[in-house]
Amino acid sequence: MRTALFPGTFDPITLGHTDIIDRSMDLFDKIIIGIGVNAGKQPMFPLEQRINWIQNIYKDQPKIEVKTYTGLTVNFCEEIEAQTIIRGLRTVSDFEYEKAIADMNQMLNPQIETIFLACSAKYSSFSSTMVRDVIRNQGDSSLFLPMEIKQQVSLIQQTMFQ
Repeated sequence: MRTALFPGTFDPITLGHTDIIDRSMDLFDKIIIGIGVNAGKQPMFPLEQRINWIQNIYKDQPKIEVKTYTGLTVNFCEEIEAQTIIRGLRTVSDFEYEKAIADMNQMLNPQIETIFLACSAKYSSFSSTMVRDVIRNQGDSSLFLPMEIKQQVSLIQQTMFQ
């Protein structure tokens, strides 16, 4: 079975993320969306909320699973028996950063390959960080979010500023 890991914080999951996931489904038998938990980061959205959002978006896709992990991504790959790490690229600077991580992962475990998928052009100009800034500043974040979570994020956004 060809299993891949798509790691990230998904805080929140954006149309850029779903673009990469959707386009990866034909390449693998199973894709595990791995939400990395980093004690040094304070996410905007609780872990359970992010898990629920992704599960809701992909509820009709049996190839997709959502799991959380801490520690090294290559160690998590070993745990879930993933042979491939999927990484999305928006810009040239993304490539430089992601290539360095891929090189390190290759050194740590030569059995795990990283593949890079370029984000579709319409999603290449924004990131989760930018979407969080839009949310914090009461902008229209629905332009960047999957349909399944737009309303929930909007409600959360409204309660943040009351």
